[in-house]
Amino acid sequence: MLLNQLSILNYKNIRQADLNFSSKLNCLFGLNGMGKTNLLDAIYFLSFCKSAFNPIDSQNIMHDEDFFMIQGQYALADDVHEEIYCGLKRKSKKRFKRNKKEYTRLSDHIGFLPLVLVSPADSELISGGSEERRRFMDMVISQYDKTYLDALIRYNKALQQRNTLLKADQPADEALIAVLEEMMGQTGEVIFRKREDFIARFIPLFQSFYSIISNDKEKVGLHYESHARDNNLTEVIKLSRQRDMIMGYSLRGIHKDDLVMSLGDFLIKREGSQGQNKTYLIALKLAQFVFLKENAKITPILLLDDIFDKLDAQRVEQIVKLVGGDDFGQIFITDTNSANLDAMLHRIGSDYKIFRVNGGEIQEVETPQNI
Repeated sequence: MLLNQLSILNYKNIRQADLNFSSKLNCLFGLNGMGKTNLLDAIYFLSFCKSAFNPIDSQNIMHDEDFFMIQGQYALADDVHEEIYCGLKRKSKKRFKRNKKEYTRLSDHIGFLPLVLVSPADSELISGGSEERRRFMDMVISQYDKTYLDALIRYNKALQQRNTLLKADQPADEALIAVLEEMMGQTGEVIFRKREDFIARFIPLFQSFYSIISNDKEKVGLHYESHARDNNLTEVIKLSRQRDMIMGYSLRGIHKDDLVMSLGDFLIKREGSQGQNKTYLIALKLAQFVFLKENAKITPILLLDDIFDKLDAQRVEQIVKLVGGDDFGQIFITDTNSANLDAMLHRIGSDYKIFRVNGGEIQEVETPQNI
């Protein structure tokens, strides 16, 4: 899959941009805060119908403007071309279109344009709460499994309704709570089985990437924990009902699942150095890329945002070798250090474009290829 053209109006600090991209490597360089990440986020928006960094859509509109628009021209195969459009006006509903036909459900679009983003914000996967790690699993599985996404939407809706009843001042309708618990149990079991299958197949890929990047200096692990392992999930949730009524929210269910991330025999959040943590996260995301490529049957777009910071030269070299190989397709990479980009260009040795980003303005730089 390739993103050939991208048009942006009033997205964050990018007032206007009309860009044509390389089919292999697109390098974005400039100082911090100039808009490199915002460009990647616009590409992310077209895949996931939302920003990677700010879930409040209206806050992604440029200050003092009334709307934003993002439009991409994609090539999914030699003769398959797609136009994806997103527009949002203040105080209006977000509009998402595929080939000028508007989606009735945004969830129908998820997985159509698979994408993997590697960014400094990924540090929350290690240092943040379990919600971040569940979101990681959801992000991967939802891009290739519509049954999973549907079950997740239904589970979260039932969970929200159950929590509303638990918080209510008047006594809860226990018959209605029982119906919601049944829905949570049924959909939660589907989610649990699919998460379990995903992690079992994902771990070898992840460990392989970590071993390559670190030159096999450390061993890492990943373990999936879930209340669904305790018993039938519906029963687990029902048995917690009285305690949940006291607390005012649901204490047990797959919305409490977690991934235990380890370095050797210890939690990486406690023992890992900055370089080890960064290596762990990049290995996770590269494994995610390969997993999606194999399961979604389409090569995702890879967005690499400032990935070389906190890494020694040896690990940088290994990452450059990996993403410069034939397994990876179209890549967008940002960096403030042109030396890192030069190393990437030298390693890949194929089609590329370079863009200078300054104050939200994006200009293609002339290279020996296009002079």
